[in-house]
Amino acid sequence: MMSLMWGYGLLMFFGMTLWVVLLALLIWAMIRWLNRRTGQEPSPGAPEERSALEILRQRYARGEIDHTTFEQMSERLQGANAPGQRGSSWTNS
Repeated sequence: MMSLMWGYGLLMFFGMTLWVVLLALLIWAMIRWLNRRTGQEPSPGAPEERSALEILRQRYARGEIDHTTFEQMSERLQGANAPGQRGSSWTNS
């Protein structure tokens, strides 16, 4: 009699586990579908690459840095990108 009850317990456990897995898959599929629909799905393995100057412009536009700092940093960045220049303009060596 005891082995019969044990079998029903395992059957209930596997049944509940199956429903939890199916529910998780459904939620994952809906999130993925909504991301594709709204165009917000990140591309795998290819992070968005922004140049340092572009990041600097965005920081200036948000008000994180003042005009003087923006000008100094943009001059350094443009100087570092000049052809034929070796090393980084951020170091004093």
